[in-house]
Amino acid sequence: MAAISERVIMSDACVAEGAAWLSAECPKMAQAYEETAPLPLRLKPEGFGQLLSAIISQQVSVASAAAIAARIKEAGFLERSHMARASEDDLRACGLSRQKISYSLALAQADVDWGGLRALETEDVIKELTAIKGIGVWTAEIYAKFSLGRADAFAAGDLALQEGARMLYDLEKRPTDKELRAMAEAWRPWRSVAARILWAYYAQEKRREGIG
Repeated sequence: MAAISERVIMSDACVAEGAAWLSAECPKMAQAYEETAPLPLRLKPEGFGQLLSAIISQQVSVASAAAIAARIKEAGFLERSHMARASEDDLRACGLSRQKISYSLALAQADVDWGGLRALETEDVIKELTAIKGIGVWTAEIYAKFSLGRADAFAAGDLALQEGARMLYDLEKRPTDKELRAMAEAWRPWRSVAARILWAYYAQEKRREGIG
């Protein structure tokens, strides 16, 4: 099996290596990293449960998502085979909307080789996952970044990343998905670490605003 071309982040040392590279390439990144280090590793498990959690979390508060996830877990639906056999009434009782029921069942019925995703380039991982009803580009990119540890995955549609870039680079307005993706070309092959820096910088600046 051929190795993928992209680095895989497996430890804090990998994140620190990427941050050092970005700092050497860009004074703004160096500034943000100096203010926010150390960056979190943020790796997550692989598999069906992670994407189901992403579906559950769409457009609801953290508290609501946690409550629904707890009911889903209690009912045993974090197991793909159990979810595939669930009825709409079962899932509605857990708090899922009609749309999320549809997405959850589609995910459970999708023939995804979760282990095999590790051998695919990130672009192909995103293509495979977004072919599933209810899985958008942002969700697929986040999965590649944190569940597969891809060093160059970058979710340019993330609003906090866009706002973090606006703040750090003193932009007049928040960059669009397309504009941020273009900016991020300069951060290859460590765009995933650049995202960690931007998220950390955004969180820091929001805390400062709160204090002010």
